[in-house]
Amino acid sequence: MKVAMIDYGRGNLRSVERALEKAGAVVSRVEDAAGLIQAETVVLPGVGSFGDAVEGLKQRKLWDPLKEWLKADRPFLGICLGFQLLWEEGEEAKGVKGLGVLPGRVTKFSGKDLKIPLIGWSEVRPKDSAKSIFEEGDRYFYHVHSYRPDSAPADWLVCETEYGGWFPSGVRKGRVAGFQFHPEKSQETGISLLQNTLRLIQAS
Repeated sequence: MKVAMIDYGRGNLRSVERALEKAGAVVSRVEDAAGLIQAETVVLPGVGSFGDAVEGLKQRKLWDPLKEWLKADRPFLGICLGFQLLWEEGEEAKGVKGLGVLPGRVTKFSGKDLKIPLIGWSEVRPKDSAKSIFEEGDRYFYHVHSYRPDSAPADWLVCETEYGGWFPSGVRKGRVAGFQFHPEKSQETGISLLQNTLRLIQAS
């Protein structure tokens, strides 16, 4: 499977690239809109802040092409910040709009006893509709983030994680999918998740 990984100058992409390769993908890095012309599947990773990510994508003139890609329901996988950008807006950057695929906001964890950011292995709760994504017994994935979506439509939600309450940590509908946690940091559990997800969004 051929995968175009978006490089917008934010974060170390090598670990994501290696994980995708272990999952069986042939990966090319895309730094501008021209790189999307021959792409079959797009992966949008990311670390850092919501507003900074949007600015980086706009600087490289990738923002509008990505919105068109998603509008056309072409194969797309967002990881961590790339997952959060699927929502309409983020509390972290007031006035900055996300890709708008999903309704609602990405907000900061809140709770007196919570350590923020959430860092480390956390159990996810797959929905019944997500059995084709998660292997039997695969429940723990590596999380590193301070913000999370408030909600996700029921027909998109594939898994949740509990931290000060349950929050959406995985979505998928048709050819579009995303995960809040880091498959590339989740060892063999993450590799199998990537394999299954890429297969599903390409076959849909």
